Amino acid sequence: MGGTSSQFTEAELEDYQELTYFTKKEIIHVFKRFHLLDPDAVRQDKNVRLPIDKILELQELRVNPFKDRICKVFSSSGDGDQTFEDFLDMMSVFSDNAPKSVKAEYAFRIYDFNEDDFICSSDLREIINRLTGDQELSDEDMQQLIDNIFEEADLDDDDSLSFAEFEHVISKAPDFLNSFRFRL
Repeated sequence: MGGTSSQFTEAELEDYQELTYFTKKEIIHVFKRFHLLDPDAVRQDKNVRLPIDKILELQELRVNPFKDRICKVFSSSGDGDQTFEDFLDMMSVFSDNAPKSVKAEYAFRIYDFNEDDFICSSDLREIINRLTGDQELSDEDMQQLIDNIFEEADLDDDDSLSFAEFEHVISKAPDFLNSFRFRL
């Protein structure tokens, strides 16, 4: 297994350490996890871009209702496919060491389905549908829930949440940090 740590020069490891919330040892561990997703492809080219279906094999993503959005947000190509650096960024943001502000920024991007830099009622509807799964809400209950969220969080009454409004709500959610993490 010594081959994995020699995949990187000391300078590369130092760069990755500077750009993430990981130690060098953790970076090597993340690379091992990336390698396990498609050993042949990664062995041939450590900079390979793995397709989203391979990334979705990651245990932490398998049951996550936002798995496709997580992959897209962290994909430098925007299609969910990931290079090791994309994967490392994703794992870093979901690590225990990433600050709440960074986690909030990425959570906002994940929940902004139409990518208009606001969380609007259609984004909230999608979030709620994904969280409730098979237990669909009636249209009336859905609208009531969306109205309640806006009543509580939409400080400027424009029927959408800006990042600042979203971050304000997240700051009141004690379980946010626990739910927005992957264990290494």
